Amino acid sequence: MAFDQTTRSRLQRFVNDARRVLEEEFTRQLQNDYGMDPNSGAVTELASLRHINDAQRESARILRDTLAHYCAGGDMDARQGLDRIVREQAFTVLNRLAALRMAEARGLLVESVGNGFQAKGFQLYARLAGTGLGETGDAYRIYLFSVFDELSQDLPGLFDRYSPQGRLFPREAALLQVLNLINDADIAPLWSEDETIGWIYQYFNSKEERKAMRDASQAPRNSRELAVRNQFFTPRYVVEFLVDNTLGRLWFNATGGDTGLRERCQYLLVKPDETPQAATKLRDPRTLKLLDPACGSMHFGLYAFDLFAEIYREAWAWEQQHGPGSLDVSTQPRAALKPLSQTYEDEVAFLRDVPRLIIEHNIYGVDIDPRAAQIASLALWLRAQRAWHDAGVKAKDRPLIGHGHVVAAIAPPAERELRQQFAANLDQRDAELFEKTLQLLKGLPELGVLLQVERELPQLIRQVYVGKGTGLFAQQEQENWQQAEARLRTALTEFAQAAKSTYQGRLFAQDALQGLRLIDLCREVFDVVVMNPPFGAVSLGVKELINKSYAKSKNDLLAVFVERGVALLRSNGMLGAITSRTCFFLSSFKKWRESTVLDAANPILLADLGMGVMDDAMVEAAAYVLEKQ
Repeated sequence: MAFDQTTRSRLQRFVNDARRVLEEEFTRQLQNDYGMDPNSGAVTELASLRHINDAQRESARILRDTLAHYCAGGDMDARQGLDRIVREQAFTVLNRLAALRMAEARGLLVESVGNGFQAKGFQLYARLAGTGLGETGDAYRIYLFSVFDELSQDLPGLFDRYSPQGRLFPREAALLQVLNLINDADIAPLWSEDETIGWIYQYFNSKEERKAMRDASQAPRNSRELAVRNQFFTPRYVVEFLVDNTLGRLWFNATGGDTGLRERCQYLLVKPDETPQAATKLRDPRTLKLLDPACGSMHFGLYAFDLFAEIYREAWAWEQQHGPGSLDVSTQPRAALKPLSQTYEDEVAFLRDVPRLIIEHNIYGVDIDPRAAQIASLALWLRAQRAWHDAGVKAKDRPLIGHGHVVAAIAPPAERELRQQFAANLDQRDAELFEKTLQLLKGLPELGVLLQVERELPQLIRQVYVGKGTGLFAQQEQENWQQAEARLRTALTEFAQAAKSTYQGRLFAQDALQGLRLIDLCREVFDVVVMNPPFGAVSLGVKELINKSYAKSKNDLLAVFVERGVALLRSNGMLGAITSRTCFFLSSFKKWRESTVLDAANPILLADLGMGVMDDAMVEAAAYVLEKQ
């Protein structure tokens, strides 16, 4: 189904209406049940809440710990922190219900949200449970929680109902309103479309909210404004154009044009007589890495998923023809990858594992908005489940998907007392490294991958473990970091478990671990980078750092992102981007064009797309591909 303006308007109305219902509901719950007023920022002492039961009292304590964690950095007050809690709770509930509805539409889940209280899954559940679950509304809530718990094994970021973003749930009246909205006949066909979850993400922040932010300040004042002001959904044809001519082109070249992607990629630009020299050894597809550094809902990754699936099939056929060891794994020596034919008993077993391999090995994404990371992980998981469903692989036979590579660039924990408490259990040098690492990650909410942590790490490691002015070989530096990082990960995990009675301690550890994940990602070298990056002025708080780190690209975020994307590529890697076209002719971008587009990379193609490409973004856009020198 095409997402024309009429279709998008219907979906936008649904999102706006559902958001209003949920935010009003959670505001009332905070005020009436938990003694926390989002309108004023007032928080009642926990001991004075005598009208709530034990379960509600535990939730009240956790909500206060969450608020304290959000406000610890000093960049938001209690009212702003409570507003964030309401917004995140609403977004999480909406995403959970939408995810179930999308899974139903794909035949991946028994009807649970569709048809509301009359859903087949719930009716069966209620018959088996009998009257022990209470009234219908209570029983349905328990049923949904059981579904969430099952799905949280694969998607804890979205479905863990003990996460800080999922502590509240709408009461029956509000839940019925949302269910009626989600089951409206006007949007029923949209639940089977991959793009739907991306549009939900974009429409959750209204055009009016974006306009108000832009009217208030020319430059974003914080990470949330930066994320909201730059939410522009990339059209499907642009996604295909850029992925076809980056990932598709790399594989086309490697195979000498002997690939099914030639027909599969409708936008792949190939000259009539073009026959590239085939590689002597094809890359093992497990070593190919694609990054979207401003991933949003992972629209690029969803389409790349399909291309990777074809690449894996062709790699298997290649190895069968040329024998074990014929696929090149030299770019990932530490992975100790065995030949495919020695890893899987036959092609059936191999193809069954491909969706898992794609998520665990190939697709990387970063976003400064935690909600986007939530959505992106969901989108990839749904795509993998659909692949298995289409291949006739039953749920019990599907491989478990391990840790993917979608990372939220969030602020490192700011609680001084917790940092000191955690550091007290570490070796002195590890404690120093931990503190310096948190300082290094301070700009993450505004910068994401633009923060060049991989360049700062060697110097930091030398300072801590060797002493200022004393050098180490790169290999030793890397090993020192890996060993220290492993110790920090273990210590943080243990700290989170030991701090279960202190929910704020758990949040502290989780945020620190997320920072380590971002460091790991920035130390990778990628074959493809694709993006629809933010554009315009940088956040006021990081302007000085951007000017220092990206002196030739500092005038606009889009130029900075392209420069950083090229730097993250391996030699002959490819970058595809859609940005404003003005960067190719304005004099203010001259240094960027000379240093990035023409020096660090070679321009491969450029398409002038004109106005009106990205929803309400009033810019003339261009889509282009660069190859790193």
